[in-house]
Amino acid sequence: MKAVLIQKDKSLVWADVPDPVMGSEDVLVKIEYAALNRADLLQREGNYPPPPGCPDWMGLEISGEIVDMGEEAKAKSSYKLGDKVCALLGGGGYAEYANIKYDMLMPVPENCSMVEAAAIPEAFATAYLNLFWEGNIKPGNTLLMHAGASGLASVIIPMAKAFGVRVITTVLSDEIAQSIKHLNADVVVNTKKQDIAEVLKAELDAGHPVDVAIDCLGGEIMGKCLHYLAHGARWIMIATLAGDFTQIDMRNIYVRNVRIVGSTLRSRKPEVKAQLLAKLVEDIWPKVSDGSVKPTIYKVLPITEAEEAHDILYRGENVGKVVLKV
Repeated sequence: MKAVLIQKDKSLVWADVPDPVMGSEDVLVKIEYAALNRADLLQREGNYPPPPGCPDWMGLEISGEIVDMGEEAKAKSSYKLGDKVCALLGGGGYAEYANIKYDMLMPVPENCSMVEAAAIPEAFATAYLNLFWEGNIKPGNTLLMHAGASGLASVIIPMAKAFGVRVITTVLSDEIAQSIKHLNADVVVNTKKQDIAEVLKAELDAGHPVDVAIDCLGGEIMGKCLHYLAHGARWIMIATLAGDFTQIDMRNIYVRNVRIVGSTLRSRKPEVKAQLLAKLVEDIWPKVSDGSVKPTIYKVLPITEAEEAHDILYRGENVGKVVLKV
């Protein structure tokens, strides 16, 4: 089969690789679409190696069709040959086929295209993990979701709204703010014009402090924002695109009982991921099927143009997910 390989010069090439070798609990999926994540860029740069046992090539989420199954996979799951599925991978999605343990599969939700299904597993699992498991968010809470035009924000914002959460998000221009209007965030802050820390102070003074923040930026502003959270707030760090270091007033942390939580999905044990996916199907699939929560697709490109797809993310021009068609 073929897969997208990273060359020594960090360029990408669609090349021959060995066919997957199935185990008894495995399912072989013929991939139709693979969605991009920023973790793919980190892996390409050598900063985010795949977990042990995963292929060297990138790709954390796919959609496709089951074409073969191990005996235990048949016995332990309700899947069958020909089923349309989406899947969360440790790696290996930029390819024609993927070998996946049966409990990493999810059925494609009703009223959901295969392109949309490919954009669901990693983003939706990350959103669910950080909103509900780490954030313990409740109806009526206020969420701060940085980088409102990102693929993850395009999932987290409508997911939070579907569960009665008030949402504040940040963007870098009025044009981007206009492009994410369909996400229905309650407050959109253009950080080129407004200081997000001052906005959060005003929200706190008005009785709408942030209960949960999901932060992919970090950097200097993170420490400044921590002053203006609700008592018992959870600040969840998932990446540090704006810098690895900040200055924190530790007294503010213990006086407000603020918790700072580091969170990544990829590092979770397989059994934890399986539990998470099962809850995702149970709690979120009905909202996907009725249209309450949908991934935003920015662009679909052929997998032979994976390098151009990556460039879209590097340039930060996408509003929503970029997807590769295999």
